[in-house]
Amino acid sequence: MAEDLNIITASKTEQYQSLIPQLKALLEGETDIIANLGNVSAALREQFKFFWVGFYLVKEGELVLGPFQGPVACTRIALGKGVCGSAWEEKKTLIVPDVDLFPGHIACSSASRSEIVIPVIRNNEVIAVLDVDSEHLDHFDQDDEKYLSEIIELISF
Repeated sequence: MAEDLNIITASKTEQYQSLIPQLKALLEGETDIIANLGNVSAALREQFKFFWVGFYLVKEGELVLGPFQGPVACTRIALGKGVCGSAWEEKKTLIVPDVDLFPGHIACSSASRSEIVIPVIRNNEVIAVLDVDSEHLDHFDQDDEKYLSEIIELISF
């Protein structure tokens, strides 16, 4: 597949449904995890214009910044800290409509207003998290969780 995406303007569901097969084709046959995480981050940001999208990888007992798109970010996050560390600790997706109301939120950027974090779980262990931030309040919902989880499953960790 050429490294171009067919970006569409449609409902959020239609955008995800258009993007997922394109990501599947883009990832097919590529075994380098960093390349794949980078392309997924770029594709999500390009399609949805998210403020920030990227991955944190579990390394030596903390989350370490991986491939991402957007402004500079926090480099390391401890278990249970902020939205990412909490999603890791709880092993579940967290949707935060207003990050200013989340206890212990780590403000890498004051422009971030809402967030969704989806843990990547393999063999019952969290090995990474997908973190997506928006500059708009209450931006994410169950549809984002559903489709972002599907996208995570396309990636071979």
